Amino acid sequence: MAKCFSFTALQDSCYRYSFSRAGLKSFATDLGDGTVMHCWVPKTHVGSKPTLLLIHGFGANAMWQFNHFIPQLKSTFNVYVPDLLFFGDSHTTRPERTEAFQAQCVMALMDALNVTNVDLMGMSYGGFVAYSIAAQFKERVGRVVLGCAGVCLGKKDTEKGLFQLSVDDAINILMPQNPDKVRELVRLSFHKPPPTGPNCFLNDFIEVMCTEYRQEKKELIQALHEDRELSNLPKITQPTLIIWGEYDQIFPVVMAHTLKSHIGESAELVVIKNMGHALKPKEMFKHMKSFLIDTPPPTKKGNCTNAHKMLNFN
Repeated sequence: MAKCFSFTALQDSCYRYSFSRAGLKSFATDLGDGTVMHCWVPKTHVGSKPTLLLIHGFGANAMWQFNHFIPQLKSTFNVYVPDLLFFGDSHTTRPERTEAFQAQCVMALMDALNVTNVDLMGMSYGGFVAYSIAAQFKERVGRVVLGCAGVCLGKKDTEKGLFQLSVDDAINILMPQNPDKVRELVRLSFHKPPPTGPNCFLNDFIEVMCTEYRQEKKELIQALHEDRELSNLPKITQPTLIIWGEYDQIFPVVMAHTLKSHIGESAELVVIKNMGHALKPKEMFKHMKSFLIDTPPPTKKGNCTNAHKMLNFN
């Protein structure tokens, strides 16, 4: 019998409506050389407002991670929400899989949108990309928020793998292909896991959100682990807020302290009690507001590095 209804597809449509109602529109641009980047952009960019770039982690697409943040941020910022490569409607035929390449593609997208300077917020894998943007495009980035992003992973950590499992096991959990793996992902992500529902709902989510670009996403995870040493991680100099869950099982909270120490005086750390890797939007926004809205932004020099030139797109 043919499947006629999908709760996951319905939820995705609701998020699209919510983003549109919040003043954003869907925009895709061909960067050339087989690379297309999709982004939710303001219907009207207000020149007097700063720009905030929200970068999602592993999961469905950008809408699912940031839907709760848009209404609270849109009055202060021009909010841009890209889909990273192989999520949502972003993709490439190029072979690169590093967070550095993701960062260059995001900023090439910003070039195409005539956006020069940005503040950044990256969650989990998106924090790896945000950190790389801050390192590569120093003069274009004002402030940085990193949520549960284990960018300080070193060789000893990668030998254990994410969740203290092998890389292959981590891939199977991050891109679940059966209901038990979805439940395992939820258990690892939340300090107090919510109910996951019956198998039919979980299978629907897998079919809609976890089957496309599986090989490419596997390569993204593998790229995070290749030849990674803390000593080779550049130090970003922008004011940085690090937010972490006290009981994060994916990137243990010790990594938050290591990252703060690595960045130095320009970083501040907030550890949220009784939370795991998946942080509640209300708690996240409270700290984001204090850092991004209530505190005056730093002065920018305005020196623009063109990401298209770095990528050598045709």
